[in-house]
Order: sequence, then structure tokens, then C-alpha cells
Amino acid sequence: MKRILRTLLATIGILGLVAVGAVVFVTTFFDPEDLKPRLVEVVREHSGLELELDGPLNWSFYPRLGVGVEAAEARLPNQSSDERPFAAIDHAEVSLAFAPLLRGEIAIDGLTLEGLLLNLARDESGRGNWETLIERLESRGEEAEAVLAPASAGPNPDAESSESGLSVALNIASVQVHQGQVNYRDAQAERHVTLEQLNITGHNVNPDRPFPLNASLRVLLDDDLDTEAATLASDIILKTRVDLGLTEGRHVFQELSLQTDSRFGDAPDTQKLNLTAAEAILDLSEQHVTLTDGQLDTSLLHPRLGEKRLALAMGLQLDADLEAQTAQLRELHLTGPDSLELTGNLNVTELFTAPSYRGQLQLEPLSLRPWLTRLDAMPATASDTALSDVSLTSPVEGDLQSITLDGLTLGLDGSTFSGRLAGQFDGSSLSANLQGDTLDLDAYLPPDAPSSETSASLPLLDRAYAEQSPTLLPASWLADLDLDTRLELGELHFLRQNFRNVTLALEGQEGHHRLTRFEADLHDGQLSATGSLDARETPLRWQLSPNVTAVRLGDLLESLGDEPAPLQGLLEGSGELESQGNSLTELKRALNGHLETRLTKGRLTETNVSQQLCTTAARLQGEQTSREWEEGTSLQRTEASFEIRDGVAESDDLAVTIPGIDMNGQGQLDVASERFDLKANARFTDTVDAACEVNPRLKKVPFPVHCEGQLSGDSNEWCRFDRQALQASLGELLRQEASQRAGEEIDKRLEDAMDKLEEKAGGELRGTLESLLK
Repeated sequence: MKRILRTLLATIGILGLVAVGAVVFVTTFFDPEDLKPRLVEVVREHSGLELELDGPLNWSFYPRLGVGVEAAEARLPNQSSDERPFAAIDHAEVSLAFAPLLRGEIAIDGLTLEGLLLNLARDESGRGNWETLIERLESRGEEAEAVLAPASAGPNPDAESSESGLSVALNIASVQVHQGQVNYRDAQAERHVTLEQLNITGHNVNPDRPFPLNASLRVLLDDDLDTEAATLASDIILKTRVDLGLTEGRHVFQELSLQTDSRFGDAPDTQKLNLTAAEAILDLSEQHVTLTDGQLDTSLLHPRLGEKRLALAMGLQLDADLEAQTAQLRELHLTGPDSLELTGNLNVTELFTAPSYRGQLQLEPLSLRPWLTRLDAMPATASDTALSDVSLTSPVEGDLQSITLDGLTLGLDGSTFSGRLAGQFDGSSLSANLQGDTLDLDAYLPPDAPSSETSASLPLLDRAYAEQSPTLLPASWLADLDLDTRLELGELHFLRQNFRNVTLALEGQEGHHRLTRFEADLHDGQLSATGSLDARETPLRWQLSPNVTAVRLGDLLESLGDEPAPLQGLLEGSGELESQGNSLTELKRALNGHLETRLTKGRLTETNVSQQLCTTAARLQGEQTSREWEEGTSLQRTEASFEIRDGVAESDDLAVTIPGIDMNGQGQLDVASERFDLKANARFTDTVDAACEVNPRLKKVPFPVHCEGQLSGDSNEWCRFDRQALQASLGELLRQEASQRAGEEIDKRLEDAMDKLEEKAGGELRGTLESLLK
């Protein structure tokens, strides 16, 4: 036993002396600098790169066997020495595990690269400076495969596979890249991309088996080659298990986690995005990318989104064909706060040139109110529940500039719309063709201002816009907008009115917009209009041609006010109106045009004009009326035309006919202040339906009526008999009658005097006197 132990210790001692002797021999008699020319030659032979080794080569023997190089640069064959090198490193080191060498294996223990630099460029024609290198390596692909074959076979291959009897076990225990940088300058796309602070760590790196890989870097993107201001700066962290699949060119990333923290331009806040996937496959041979069970989480921060970050998450499955430039996004599921849930599928084509998409989207019911509040875009609405129930289902197609929802089904607060909706993301175009069952537009207008009175006139419109911006329309947007819309509604509630069977059509180009059609049923009648809006000038120019047919005026007035309507009948009217401005006040003051109005089957419900006039006439004659009068007044004819100049409507042909009485007048209305002044005269007429028997003398007397006030005031105080004018009319009548009676008396007395003179002087004197008197 002692002899065996002594022999073993002697053997170990001899091996130690041999090892020490070998190290002394290598370090004493072998200079690693002698390897430089050979390394340069090998690199040139296999890749075509011109290698420059400015730094020293170093050996290391403990704790592992290795070699290191300092300050190396590599240039492409056509590069001059004064150009930036294609690749460079500050320090590189390769170490071998010592124990496998004793078994006849070469096992790389570690690979370290510090200060790696790559300068990639693509010229105006689209050719990259790296393509020559790739072509050279591909031409020597068989040799590379022969070298890698034993390495990929693992340790202890058949001894016949290598002349030296050593096998290369390409299972690198550690690969590290520190502070690398990649510069990519694309002259064709006028883009500059920089990858800096590049750090890569891999363990048990093997070309045939998955191994853990971690990487971190910063990406700087500049869309202007002449500047150095980055439009995007993004910090990226990658964690995964990767199967390189070098032989077949199929790279598999398992348990993928990609985190980004990006800043756009000069924005003070960063946007966070995390991508995870159970598996991602990059098949370069087939130009195919697959993402399984992907999950994209974002955290957005923007002043318009409020002080808190907006968290969104989207699950997806991805299948992309890089050669065909197509991608399929399946099982899309976007979720977020406030019940956001959007699902669908998308197919993308022309992925790298002009991406376009087609698919299906479905938005589950949610309230838009918190989203609009978050974006500081929530308008003041009359209804507290407006925009609280919104859903959408539609096929979708478009590109990076536009979107089209053709086959849309939109749910909005109990209303349903279907049809087509399309537009440009920059707002330059809008197209729609929608059909809906009902829409309560009043619910989306600002709440009415508190008031104890209600108005049946334009103040309602004033209140509707009271809490909005002074401008009615976004003029700058309309100036460049192309518009083509059509809307059909079964019922529309607007300004307390119920419009039925509504058809609205708008079209326009380059700021000139036209209302080509508006038709609706309103209170058993019809309302229609055409018009135009010119947004190419400042102020905006408006034109409107309304037409009203057989609208029940009483129902209209009652719908606008709380009291029973004082006037009923079928309203008819048409006109041509124009104005300019972008607020109600401006539009009122600049209103010009012409209106023709007529009321058929009219009736004053609370006032009997015939009774008042007949009673007044009877009193003037010293009599009383004993007739029982019905309530209200039938209006046989009511007509008026209006000329509108600078917001003031004037009429001089107001005509109203009631049984036995005609009324004619003139007046004006200031549309802006809503004050009016009307004067009319009523006269008794000889008709079979006369209201009362009147002394023929009074038929000559006009009964003046004066109406003035404000449309929003009390209608009971608007009109009254003008007593002073009536007294003046009666005084004129009495003067006329007195003159007539005096003339008749003079004529009679003259006749008697002439008869007496004639008896005394004869007929000749009579004729002379009559001529003189005349």
C-alpha cells in the first residue's frame, strides 16, 4: 500500500513539474505577438476583413487557460485607413476550461468582449456595407459547417472526426459583452439608429440547446441625418432562453421578456412597454416569425392623460411572413381601466413598405365619460348619463393614415347605428353613411341655464351653447376637411323637438361644404333645407334655404314653452338666408336674406279679436253687445314677408283676415336683441261672415294695434289697442263728418237764396253768382 501511495505521489509530482516546465517554456520561449500575422491572415481568408491588432496579445494560465487581445479593429476590403472601422473592440478574451483538456476536449469556458463597436451603413440604393461580408461568409459556408459539426456534436466525439484527436465542445460557460455600441446610418430612409450601452450575458451557450440570455441597451433614433437630436430614446432589457439553431437558421426564444422605457423627442415623461411571450420563433430560413401567448403591457404618462399613468394590456398571437410582408394578429384582447375591453383579429400586408390592415374589432359596452374626463375632453352635457353606454362591432380596414369601419354596428346610450364610417387620422377627411333608430341630441348639449321662464325662441340656442367655446365650429379643421356624410334617423330629439324620418347629407372639399339635403317630419309637417358653409375665408360664410310645410304651429310652440300655445295653425314658409361668423351672436348680427311665411287654418286660442273690436265699436255707438262669443279667434288668412338686413327683419305687408275684419301692418324684429315693434290697423268689412253689425261710419275707422316687447317676455303684455291713434282716427272722422254737414247746410241755404234772387233778378244773375261761389 505504501508503495502504491509513493508511486501516485511521485507521478503527481512529475506531472506538476512537467506542467510548470511547460508554462515556463511557453512564457519564456514563445511570444504571443508572433501569432498576430497568422490571426490577421486567417481573418482575411475567411471573412475578407482587414484586421488591425494595435494592442498586445496576452496569455493567461490560472485559474484558466486563455488568450486576450487589446485594441483591435477590422475594416472592410474597400475601406480606407482614415475611415471609421467596420468593427472594433477595446478588449477581447477567450478562456478554456482546463479539466476537459485532460480528457482530450476543448471546452470554451468564457468569451468576453468589452467596448464592441459596429458601424453599419446603407447607401441611397439600399445596399448595406455588411452585405459583402455576408456574401463572403456564405461562400465559405461548407467549411464553417465542417468546423461546427464536431462542436455541435458535444464532448467526446469519435476520435476519427479530428486529426488531432481533440474535440471542440462548443458549450461556452459564459459569454459577456460589455458597453458595446452599434451605429446604423440609413441614407435611403434618412434615418440614424444607435444602440449604445449594449450589455449581453449568456450562460452555457450551446448551438443546439436552449440557454439563458440577458441583454440591456439604449436605442437612439434620429430621423434627420444632419442633426444629432434623437426623436426617440429607449432603454431596453431582454430576458429569455434562446435556442440558436444556427444550422437550420431557426431561433427560438422561450419565456421571453422584453421591457422598454422610451422617451419621445423633448417630452419630459417616459412611456413604458413590456412584452412577454411563452415562445417566440424567428425562422430566418423561412423568413417567418411566430409569437405564442404574447402579452403587451403599457404604462403611458402624458399631461392630457392626467397625473397617473394609464395602464393598458393586450394579449395576442402573432404569425408573420417576412418575405411576403404579411402578419396575422389573432386573439387580440385589449383591456384597461374603466371597463375597457376590445377584442378582434387583424391581417397586415405590406408590412415593411406601406402597412395596411384588415380584420374585425369588437368593443364591449363601456362608459366614455371617465376616458373623456381623463383626456380633459369631457363636455358639459344636459344628461348625467350621456356617453355612459357605448359599444362597437365592425369589420375594420385601413393603413397608417386612415381607417374604415364598413359594416359598423354602434351602440350609443340605448340607440343603435349601423353603416359605414371612415376617416383620416390627421382629420383631413371624414366619410360616413349611417342609419340609426333614434338619437337624443339634447342629452349631449350643455345643460340649460337656470331660469324661471322658458322661451320659444332663439334663447334656447343661446343656452345650448352657453357653456361651450364661443366658436361654434373648428374653423381651421373645416378649412382643410374633405367631407362626405349621410345620416338617416328614425327619430331625432333636438331643441325639445321630435324630428322623425330624418335624412341629412353633407359634402365638401377643401373647406367648401354643402348641406345637400335635410329632410324631416316635424309636428305632422315637413321641414327641409339646403345650404352651404365656406370655411376658406375668415369669418365663416353661411347660406341656408329652409322650407317649412304644414307644421302644426301650436304643437311647436307648446313643445318650446310650458304654457298652452296662444296661436295655432299650419305653418308654411320658405326663404334664402345668409350670414357670417362663428358664434351665435355674430350670426345673428350678420343675418341677411328674405323670408316668406303663411299660416293656414290659424286660430288665436286665448283671445277673441272679433269680440274686442265689436265691443269697442258698440261702445263708440253708445250700444252694448248681447252676443255670446266663443273662445278664441279663427284666422282665415295670415301672411307676411320679411326682408332681413344686418340682423334686423322688417315686414311691411303683414296681413291677417278674421271673419268680418281685416288687419294690415308693418314692423321689425332685431334678431340679436330679440326686441320687436309692430303696428297694425284693423277694419270692419262687409262680408257674409261679419262678426257684428257696425255703423257704416265706423267701417271707415282703422282700429290701431301696437305690439312691442321681447320674444322671451310675457306674450300677454305684447299687444294692446293704441288709444291715442284710435282717438286721432275718430277725431278725423268727426271732422270729416262735420265738414260734410256744414257744406250741405251752406248748399241748402245758398239754394234758397238763389231761388229768391232768381225770382227777383232772373236766371242770368243766378248763373253769375253760382260761378262766383264755386
